[in-house]
Amino acid sequence: ILLILLVCAAAEAQEMEPRAYSRAPVGSQFIVFSYAYQTGDVLLDSSLPLRDVSVRFNATALGYGRTFSLAGRQANVSMLVPYINGRAEGTVFEDRLAVRRSGLGDVRLRFSTILKGGASLSPREFASYKPATQIGASIAVVAPTGQYDPHRLVNVGSNRWSFKPEVGVSTPIGRWTLEVVSGIWLFTGNNNFFGGNRRKQKPLTSVGGHVIYTLRPRMWTSVNATYYTGGRTVVNDVVNSDMQKNSRVGATFSFPLNQRNSIKVAYARGVTARFGGHLSVIGAAWQYAWF
Repeated sequence: ILLILLVCAAAEAQEMEPRAYSRAPVGSQFIVFSYAYQTGDVLLDSSLPLRDVSVRFNATALGYGRTFSLAGRQANVSMLVPYINGRAEGTVFEDRLAVRRSGLGDVRLRFSTILKGGASLSPREFASYKPATQIGASIAVVAPTGQYDPHRLVNVGSNRWSFKPEVGVSTPIGRWTLEVVSGIWLFTGNNNFFGGNRRKQKPLTSVGGHVIYTLRPRMWTSVNATYYTGGRTVVNDVVNSDMQKNSRVGATFSFPLNQRNSIKVAYARGVTARFGGHLSVIGAAWQYAWF
């Protein structure tokens, strides 16, 4: 019963996005197309009659974003629309069962700004900009727009709103950049959960770090790590024993094809997991940017 619920809850906290608060000239716009493949196990409460749970997900997404000036500081707004196709299977009592789902996922919106070291710059000013310590803040919103059927326990959409305020600090040291980010996922309730039940989830806190090395302008690589805890679920006021205390590591490489096109590849895997998804993911993204 908890199969996809735990995976989806963990997927939000498992994000590891280096350079989330990187500088760009005001008026920059970008389109991004990404693909990711996730596979692995889902760890559940041993008291449940469900074991040996594994999942395989294919996720594609199309996104758009742009930078602008807000009170003299750089700000960014972006939108991402995902499509998910996946399979989950596990042993329920003595039966090996599987389910497959595909459809549009929940739309994601994000607004960010740089609070310190983030004066808005024109393309000409940006060309002579020298990196300095930055403090950024953002709010991500996941809207319940994905495919959802209350008569199905496993759905692509979550039928709830999710919000993630986050802060990040970035410090350049020569070709190296050190980043630390911390945020918390907040969730509204799902009042139309399977069988007419009400499902809630407690806040899920995450902290992450990135060590980035710039090979040349717009070409960089990074090592990433994140730890997240919380996220216990409540169904009809009954608290489940599914509090998460999980960690992940990964790496990212970004390569510019020309002035407007670039590609990025990433890999991540779970290191420790108490409950939820203990997954490995490999992904790639193509980005087209212009002023």
